[in-house]
Amino acid sequence: MGSHRRLVPTSGFNRGAGSALCVLSAAAAALGAVPANAAPHTDTRAEVDRLYQEAEDATQAYDKAAEAAAALRREVGAAQDAIARQQQRVNALRDSLGSLAGAQYRAGGIDPTVALLFSDDPADYLDKASTLDRITTRQADQLRKLQSALRDLAQERTEAAGKLAELQRSRTAVATHKKTVERKLAQAQRLLNSLSSAERSAYDRASRSGGDDIPDLSAVVPPDARAAAALAAARSALGKPYVWGATGPSGFDCSGLMQWSYAQAGVHLPRTSQEQRYAGRQIPLSQAQPGDLVVYRSDAGHVAMYVGHGQVIHAPYPGAPVRYDPVDMMPVSSVTRV
Repeated sequence: MGSHRRLVPTSGFNRGAGSALCVLSAAAAALGAVPANAAPHTDTRAEVDRLYQEAEDATQAYDKAAEAAAALRREVGAAQDAIARQQQRVNALRDSLGSLAGAQYRAGGIDPTVALLFSDDPADYLDKASTLDRITTRQADQLRKLQSALRDLAQERTEAAGKLAELQRSRTAVATHKKTVERKLAQAQRLLNSLSSAERSAYDRASRSGGDDIPDLSAVVPPDARAAAALAAARSALGKPYVWGATGPSGFDCSGLMQWSYAQAGVHLPRTSQEQRYAGRQIPLSQAQPGDLVVYRSDAGHVAMYVGHGQVIHAPYPGAPVRYDPVDMMPVSSVTRV
């Protein structure tokens, strides 16, 4: 950004969203305060950096909300399947009770004393009475089962309704975060468009952080096969665009690149950089090995993969492709060995 080491994508959406209007107002004021012939537009570049950082904040919040919505969709589907199975059970019990009621009627479901008075064969009556007792006992058991099944069905429907409501709230949160990201990226692009060609070139040079340099990694030896596979996957993504909310393979955000790379090694990582921070054992930066996750800033808002020789590979920010950068490009908050 103005310097990518100075400003990085982070994750506290609420804080970033809460200050959005102030940032946008400050950006507009900065543009108005800098004369057209001033060089360079330092304030404008700083505002672009800040907007990119806040867009990354919202991106991480979007990732988390989208993941929650996906989990809720699976839960709702499972709840609907359970309701369907329970409804089939209720229907079967009702059919069974209907059959028992018919059998009871056919077996002579009338007052026993009256039936005995009119019976030509008391022994035959006693046989029928015994059958009727068995049917009545079974019917009572079936009724209890039906009542239990109906209670379970009502409970499952109530729980499913709650999950559906929660899913709707989650979808609303996803849409809100998406709008925040898009608004901030659009504002950053407008600010960039306000720069002259020379100023834009100066901004692009300042934001590279040495990302165009390809480090010599020929002697790098990952500690195990899993780290080697994840590192190979990350390196295969070099040059792919930063796409907020994306997990590859054609585009990535910072945590999406880490999740995708480790998925190629058969390891599932959580979705956001804050969660990935705790996806393994934390170690000192001095002990980092290829494949370790390097998490930046106190809010764990950005994540990269250590590749060796003081370099990381990461998806930096909107407009910048997956690339190498120095591990100290910004303050390191932790290193995680997956």
